[in-house]
Amino acid sequence: MKLPWQKYTAHDNSSEEEKRVLQGYSLYVFKKYLFIIICIVATILIAGLSISIGIGGISIIRAYEILIEHVQGNIVNEIEDYIIWGVRLPPLLGGLIAGAGLAITGAVMQSTLKNPLADPYTTGISSGASFGATLSIVMGINIIGVGNQYGIVLNAFLFSLIPMFAIMIVSSMRRASATTIILAGIAVMYMFNAMTTIMMLRADPVALADAYSWQVGTLSLIKMKDLPIMFGFVLVGGVSLMLLSSKINILSAGDESAKSLGVNADTLRIVCLLIVSMMAAAIVSFTGIIGFVGLVCPHICRMVIGSDNRYLLPASAMFGAMFLILANLIGNNIIAPTTLQVGVITAFLGAPVLIFLLIKLKKETW
Repeated sequence: MKLPWQKYTAHDNSSEEEKRVLQGYSLYVFKKYLFIIICIVATILIAGLSISIGIGGISIIRAYEILIEHVQGNIVNEIEDYIIWGVRLPPLLGGLIAGAGLAITGAVMQSTLKNPLADPYTTGISSGASFGATLSIVMGINIIGVGNQYGIVLNAFLFSLIPMFAIMIVSSMRRASATTIILAGIAVMYMFNAMTTIMMLRADPVALADAYSWQVGTLSLIKMKDLPIMFGFVLVGGVSLMLLSSKINILSAGDESAKSLGVNADTLRIVCLLIVSMMAAAIVSFTGIIGFVGLVCPHICRMVIGSDNRYLLPASAMFGAMFLILANLIGNNIIAPTTLQVGVITAFLGAPVLIFLLIKLKKETW
């Protein structure tokens, strides 16, 4: 069985020029897979550190042994099992799912809208979710009538869908360019931000602190029972976008080029935005607003492996997962004794890293 990059081999009767070109392309594809493999290995190592560092003195190897013991139903030490499985694992898995989902949606939005500044929150999803969560925390108003944590989650999800439908309406209009879609998302974002600010100005100190903590973005609120919902949205959306990756490549070349190749650019853009919005809404509802993952991670991957979405999407998913759990690890353990929300760390890491890469590489990626 040939590896993916070994498919591009010349036949015995091929000319020297053909062999040279195919050999070069095989190396080109191999570098892309190598980057993805490196991200997977780094993610596994960082995940091991995340569940081992802290109270209990559990090593990385022992942490993985505890996970295997729990899955097999052979729990040796109940205290260690509770620390790993009950306390540290849910935020870790939530970070992996959220990081992968946000990075994929960022890469797709940048490609479909042909704008390097596009990310999952450009459509105003984050501001809609923030308004819904603040409405529940500060005012105690839940749309479906569910209280406690799930009242906040459901409110955030439902209100995050409002900007999505607004963008769908704008996208369906004739002559709605990518710039028009982005500007519509920004307009919706500012409107929801204004309403959120009004509520927070009238909030009592306790509710204000809770609302602010949610808006910064955190993985600490994620429970094991929340993971299937997040994972389901990200898995279905991610697989759907991967199946559309070849058409997204064509769309990146421009609407006219896409139409000449038989791709309906407007319909494809609406479908991609719908999938992206649902994925981002599902993630934001549980984690709060975690910025820079959907903006920075696709840029870094694009600088390394190029803009081919067939490779860019899985690479962004792995890099985004690694980036988010690394940020959470730094916020929870490295900057002791103070614990910083993961959204703060992603901003601290993402902004200078992006600026450094843009200056250092001096490479035009668009």
